[in-house]
Amino acid sequence: MAYVVTENCIKCKYTDCVDICPVNCFREGPNFLVIDPDACIDCTLCVAECPASAIFAEDDVPDGMRGFIALNAELCRIWPPITERRNPLDDADAWNGIADKLDQLER
Repeated sequence: MAYVVTENCIKCKYTDCVDICPVNCFREGPNFLVIDPDACIDCTLCVAECPASAIFAEDDVPDGMRGFIALNAELCRIWPPITERRNPLDDADAWNGIADKLDQLER
């Protein structure tokens, strides 16, 4: 079972989770992060580090966000690894907690 980055990361892209990941399984897009399910070792460390509470175990992804399981698997194949913490997006705090942001995802 891998961990999955879900909707609340869109337009926030806090990278606290990246800093703690022992296997560098995060991939970076323009305004979202994903987890490579093949690289994730299910250590759970990233969950507590995410200021947006956007990371869930695959089995615990909320029903309305189950599509993010496939989205993480798809995007991790084309986005580059991110291995060190960076500043969040400039307006991350304003977007944190906003629902229905999937249409804001930049590929």
